[in-house]
Amino acid sequence: AKMKVPAHIGSIVLVLPLLLAVLQTATAQKNGIQIYSLTVDSKVSSRFAHTVVTSRVVNKAEEAQEAIFEMELPKKAFITNFSMIIDGVTYPGNIKEKATAQKQYSEAVARGESAGLVKATGRKMEQFQVSVSVAPAAKVTFELVYEELLKRHLGVYELLLKVRPQQVVKHLQMDIHIFEPQGISFLETESSFMTNELADALTVSQNKTKAHILFKPTLSQQQKSPGQQDTVLDGNFIVRYDVTRTLSGGSIQIENGYFVHYFAPEGLPTMPKNVVFVIDKSGSMSGRKIQQTREALIKILSDLGPKDQFNLITFSSEATQWKPHLVPASTENVDEAKRYAAGIHALGGTNINEAMLTAVRRLKSDNQAELLSEGSVSLIILLTDGDPTMGEINPTKIQKNVQEAIDGQYSLFCLGFGFDVSYAFLEKMALDNGGLARRIYEDSDSALQLQDFYQEVANPLLTTVAFQYPSNAVEEVTQDNFRLFFKGSEMVVAGKLRDKSPDVLSAIVKGKMHKQNVTFQTKSSVAKQEEEFQSPKYIFHNFMERLWAYLTIQQQLEQMVSASEAESQVLKDRALNLSLDYNFVTPLTSMVVTKPEGQEQSQVAEKPVEDGECGTCVPYTQYIHTIRVFIHVLRVMIFISFHCLSYPHPPSLPLPPLFASSPSTSPIFALPLLSLPQELALVVPAPIQAPPVLLTLPGPSIDRLCVNIKHSQEPMNLLSDPAQGIEVTGQYNTEKACFHWIEVTFKNPQVRVHASPEHVVVTRNRRNSAYKWKETLYSVLPGLKMTMNKTGLLMLSGPDKVTISLLSLDDPGKGLLLLLRDTDHFSSHVNGTLGQFYQDVTSRPLSLTRVGGDHEAESWTMQNPTPSVLI
Repeated sequence: AKMKVPAHIGSIVLVLPLLLAVLQTATAQKNGIQIYSLTVDSKVSSRFAHTVVTSRVVNKAEEAQEAIFEMELPKKAFITNFSMIIDGVTYPGNIKEKATAQKQYSEAVARGESAGLVKATGRKMEQFQVSVSVAPAAKVTFELVYEELLKRHLGVYELLLKVRPQQVVKHLQMDIHIFEPQGISFLETESSFMTNELADALTVSQNKTKAHILFKPTLSQQQKSPGQQDTVLDGNFIVRYDVTRTLSGGSIQIENGYFVHYFAPEGLPTMPKNVVFVIDKSGSMSGRKIQQTREALIKILSDLGPKDQFNLITFSSEATQWKPHLVPASTENVDEAKRYAAGIHALGGTNINEAMLTAVRRLKSDNQAELLSEGSVSLIILLTDGDPTMGEINPTKIQKNVQEAIDGQYSLFCLGFGFDVSYAFLEKMALDNGGLARRIYEDSDSALQLQDFYQEVANPLLTTVAFQYPSNAVEEVTQDNFRLFFKGSEMVVAGKLRDKSPDVLSAIVKGKMHKQNVTFQTKSSVAKQEEEFQSPKYIFHNFMERLWAYLTIQQQLEQMVSASEAESQVLKDRALNLSLDYNFVTPLTSMVVTKPEGQEQSQVAEKPVEDGECGTCVPYTQYIHTIRVFIHVLRVMIFISFHCLSYPHPPSLPLPPLFASSPSTSPIFALPLLSLPQELALVVPAPIQAPPVLLTLPGPSIDRLCVNIKHSQEPMNLLSDPAQGIEVTGQYNTEKACFHWIEVTFKNPQVRVHASPEHVVVTRNRRNSAYKWKETLYSVLPGLKMTMNKTGLLMLSGPDKVTISLLSLDDPGKGLLLLLRDTDHFSSHVNGTLGQFYQDVTSRPLSLTRVGGDHEAESWTMQNPTPSVLI
């Protein structure tokens, strides 16, 4: 609901919740089913994760009730086992070939009782759900096991676990054990449900090669409010880490007759690249899609390297080249391209065939004219949101035309925007030409998704990479030839050791860098490596053999997309046999879940595949504003208005706990000038003209600095302290008296936080993570903690650091709030529009005395004994 206010003071949007909307789902205990134990045990051994989820429930009702086991798992994971124990009897899940399973439960399918137990939920997850009838006082144990190989993405491995019990649980525990023989170079955790109240429930311990993360909250810590069964635990728990690497970049690890070779060398220079961006501007791209595409393209152009060359091709019914040739990524060319990108508008049909052939001809022509630098890498990046409607519209013919034109010379990357495009069409076209496909989800962060994808391919380090092993040492090796290696990724090769293999396994990796061939050599002692993997706490049985099987299946499923019909059948047969041998639920197999007699006799779990159907994949976010937050905001607004707009006679009002500070800190609250609803006008004195910013002085001083920001349109340096390794910049709009955006950059760890009224974007290692305001966030990095609660207060803190907090008003037009605490940590080198006032400031008793300032801001001291607030 919007509160109406007088026209001359604008409006503040305050959203009140419906009480019924506070919980999206009913708790399981509503029908008498109580979860008395829930454990998640995840062992990560050399990147391969084995996760066991065990849920124990009891029926407290006086009649039979339905118990539902629901768990979300990563899309790349394979379920390996599921079982239910009811009255001491185990009911297992049996994995069979899809055709065989189909015959077994065809009758149940006809009755509509055996819809798939696994469905896609969101961008990265799949949901597994099974239900069973439970007699009064009876207990059931559910156990789900799944495995996945963690893939290195922009310099990190990510283990994602979903925590959503839907009720408080007496025994709830999550154990994550990580063992990396190469050594763990850094480790961080992030959660979308953690709060400061839950901080004591999380323990992280780490040494050179091992890490243990334990999350074990008490009943009271889980409760939303005392005495209630509603739980605060609903969201993601993420562990990110990387391993120690050398210039050779190779690590061969051996366990129980199998080996895995990880390859990601450090310190290699980035190869120059030639990029042709092929952008769909057909009518279906109109609205937010084309706006986000323009935004992303402008940012991507800024990230081009000085040795890169590029061109833009836009297409609808016809294809149009921005320039007749690829041009160097000079400042002048990039700026001109940005202006061109800003003017792209959506209109017309979709002629993918012409656009792609134009891009290939452009690269071939420029290469023949020797306009492309020697030893450079050529990439084509296609972005489209729909199927072809103009020119050649047969997808098979388009794929054939593109493959014949490229002829193995360039790599093609296809981005499908939304769900109106055939993802299978784009995936095959990309895999046929040495690239990959990616879906871009329609959401507020679509531009960031595009930028993140570009970052993955922005820094090619090697081409034509080949792994070589002694023929008498290994067999059944996975893919060992790769077209491109990009910075932040990793190549993985696995295989079996022969019976009489040498005591030392050696490997040679050859590739091409800019204008030269390179060779990397790695050796590994079989006996020493076998000894490394002996700790049962961190290792699960035959994990490396299962890693090899998992990787083989994944690669063969991918190769099937671009293989001929005969080759595809061979690949399918082998992948199916491995899936059955190692009990993996893959797109070729199904798990039949049996139940007690008298209930549905079978349900089936099948692996979802990426296709053009949206299903439940479109992300959905619901904002919930509680009455408590509403009261807090009103109290802050009343306090600020009394405190600053009515100076010098403010009433004595306490600062709400949300923004209160300890006696040892000096809080500063920066926000646009606020006006109050008309309903409160009777208790608020009429405001007078006030400066837009007030700053408190460090230490015990009660004086305030009134800061008048004079420049509005250009970004300004608000704070910079080299000793703290902190820089705060922002763009202030004097007309609206608010910050349009604020950016905080930390030197150690290297993190950038960009806040706008729409969302917060955290960038680390070229990797962007977007968070909407009022989403719970709890992220612990080495030397920095980031938290955000349901009120939308984002806090950035660390040992001996100034604490910086950001808040967005509900009305995006009102801009951002900035809160500084622990300002005594500023060094004498602090500077900037606001930082200058922390340089040897002297307190003065005068009520309004000019102190000074630079050309962007000037200040006066103003004595005021009440709590400090900056406006």
